[in-house]
Amino acid sequence: MIFRLFLLFTLVPLIELSLLIKLGQKIGLGPTILIVVLTGILGAWLAKQQGFITISRIRFSLRSGQVPAEPLLDGVLILAGGLLLVTPGLITDAVGFSVLIPTTREIIKRFLKKKLKQKMDSGEIYTSYTIE
Repeated sequence: MIFRLFLLFTLVPLIELSLLIKLGQKIGLGPTILIVVLTGILGAWLAKQQGFITISRIRFSLRSGQVPAEPLLDGVLILAGGLLLVTPGLITDAVGFSVLIPTTREIIKRFLKKKLKQKMDSGEIYTSYTIE
């Protein structure tokens, strides 16, 4: 686990930096900075929009007396996607946008739920809540 975190916090920024340098060499410094700023602005707007929709779904679930498990998972993914988009880089932007777009977020949620269920079935994670 520590090795994975080490790779995440060292390799990803190095790859992102090298990609931004290559892009800057191809299209110039100004357009590269503009891309980074615009993806940050667009990502913040999209995260805010999706966040408000998700908060409404959570409120509706709670008013209906249901556990808002799906909307809460959406909320966590939207938060992660927003954070990735604020981080300068091309890979983090691509992943961040994919998490903020509802269609691709559904695919990511299915994958995460499957992985979580596998860990619960193997006993690595214990909870009293069942994943559907």
